[in-house]
Amino acid sequence: MSRSRLVPFLLSIVAACLPLAAQDAASLKWSARLLRQKSDWYASPEARAAADNVLRYQSSAGAWPKNTDLLAPATPEALAVVEEGGKANTIDNQSTTVPIRFLALVYGATGEAAYRAAAERGIDYLLASQYPNGGFPQFFPLRKGYYAHITYNDGAMVNALDLLRDVARGRDPLAFVDAERRARAADAVVRGTDCILKTQIVQDGIPTAWCAQHDEVTLAPAWARKYEPPSLSGAESVGIVRFLMGIEQPTPEIVASVEGAVAWFRAVAIHGQRVELIERSGSRPDRQLVADPAAPPLWARFYELGTNRPLYMDRDSQPVYDFALIDYERRAGYAYHTDAPADLLDRDYPAWKSRITPAH
Repeated sequence: MSRSRLVPFLLSIVAACLPLAAQDAASLKWSARLLRQKSDWYASPEARAAADNVLRYQSSAGAWPKNTDLLAPATPEALAVVEEGGKANTIDNQSTTVPIRFLALVYGATGEAAYRAAAERGIDYLLASQYPNGGFPQFFPLRKGYYAHITYNDGAMVNALDLLRDVARGRDPLAFVDAERRARAADAVVRGTDCILKTQIVQDGIPTAWCAQHDEVTLAPAWARKYEPPSLSGAESVGIVRFLMGIEQPTPEIVASVEGAVAWFRAVAIHGQRVELIERSGSRPDRQLVADPAAPPLWARFYELGTNRPLYMDRDSQPVYDFALIDYERRAGYAYHTDAPADLLDRDYPAWKSRITPAH
């Protein structure tokens, strides 16, 4: 056998001798996809090993860091990077909520008390982080700057409310949560829903959409990063509307909120254009808007308050209304457009309309 064929052959023999969990561990990646495994997998040695590692990344506050591989070894150096890098204690980018759900699934399959205790600490963290007005900051304990704003950006607050709603309803895999926490979660969802209704931006007396973040005191649309201005969000507003559609018996105010947002999405859709990726040697692909009469609807990430014009910004925070005028660095590195409202309008909204019975 030639050397070129011998090495792969020997590696295959070694792999065959390894336990299944050891073989699969190298390919296991931390992401929300771990919440969609077959039910029997959560009782496997691999799932337990993953859950044990997730436990090591939970902070003393009960939360988890963002943008961190929770399956990587939780060495002192790795934990120091989390703390020093400003990643700890947040609901941004599905952090904290996904670990809670994952541990709940493994607890349900194994009965291991440590997983339940960690999930409950995570739930307590979410409850403690909520403002009295119902909003959720991006980081808790609070940090200075836009991190303290009520954060809809990237689904942060909606993810927290979705989880707490499942807790309140006793839904699997969170059915183990005790009655006292369930009652607190139910109250948190009510206050969170009230905050959503109060932060919806009204134009000419009509409810429209939301900003990606709102001031935690005044509830007004607020700045985040220098290219994320106070505006109407064509992306984050989708998740907010889906959350409202998940309310079993919506009040007339909730129905009006959903209807207003749906009408706004329809009114501001961009037709006849699509985003095209332009390859650049050794760099990120550029993004350009090109004319295409057959293109499906597209939406901007930001719409100008009062005018509903698609709004773009570079790091100089100056308003731009032509995507082509944005610097390549931001065009390639930030998602200024989305097609997320399409499924909401075509699938979710008709299904919601067919089942609701508005309260009077």
